Amino acid sequence: MADDKYPHRVGWIGTGRMGAALVARLLASNVDLWVYNRTRAKAEPLADKGAKIVDSPAELAERDIVFTMVAGPEDVLEVTIGDEGVLSQPNSRPQIIVDSTTIDGPTSETLTQRAGELGTAVLAAPVSGNPKVVKAGRLTSVVSGPMKAYETALPYLELFGRKVTYVGEGDEARLVKICHNLMLGVVTQSMAEITVLAEAAGVSRADFLDFLNDSVMGSTFTRYKTPAFVNLDYTPTFTWELLRKDFELGLEAGRLLDVPLPTAALVHQIVMDGVGRGFGGQDFASMLSRQAEGTNVTLEPENKDVSDGLT
Repeated sequence: MADDKYPHRVGWIGTGRMGAALVARLLASNVDLWVYNRTRAKAEPLADKGAKIVDSPAELAERDIVFTMVAGPEDVLEVTIGDEGVLSQPNSRPQIIVDSTTIDGPTSETLTQRAGELGTAVLAAPVSGNPKVVKAGRLTSVVSGPMKAYETALPYLELFGRKVTYVGEGDEARLVKICHNLMLGVVTQSMAEITVLAEAAGVSRADFLDFLNDSVMGSTFTRYKTPAFVNLDYTPTFTWELLRKDFELGLEAGRLLDVPLPTAALVHQIVMDGVGRGFGGQDFASMLSRQAEGTNVTLEPENKDVSDGLT
């Protein structure tokens, strides 16, 4: 039974690494939550935390609010307006769908229009972070869509982490997330270049980044990526392939809006090159190793216990 503070019946579609971490936060606050994942076994551990696992998105039609966090555009449409989607039932549909998947404008428009015809409001709610950031309570969300729906969903969105920012009545949040990821790639490439430069001069990565992180140029992000850079730990949190997709969405938006993005275009080519050289499935922190190729610097793990700034 839901807590009085969270009275709505909530559904969740998609329990990958991020989805599972966010579901756990909702369950920890006693949210009444039903969950669907394409591979049921991956969702089963959440039953021990209080979730009810269902076998199709259609079974979530009676939920008041349904969150979706799936792989991409085709998946979003399948689990929402598809034959077994959450909107497929003739007599029962959620009041609100909150979609946190990174999708293109036409897909978002298709979903919003069809849902609206059926009486369901759609909020775009991309997030910034990964499961470790979620666990630390530092996740941020950007949301757009009808204000009334936003006000209803806000208490649940606030459980995700540190900050929720509302940016408009339309689809603005999706572009904001793309802009965020353009900066993510540009900053990581710059961080890789200057770190390799410092190491070429004989400065350890741990020492250089220790200085950088406590300077005015340090940030939550540079601190977070420091252990990966120092110890060459490229366990995937966000891959080159995903970064490439977001750069292409961002550059397309620039063309549509007549906004030149010369730096982003250059980094896009670097990402394209890295994917072609086999880095595609690695964490994008391996931009460091790609940068070191062709220099007189041979990277080795420094095996140092350095903070990621989250704890």
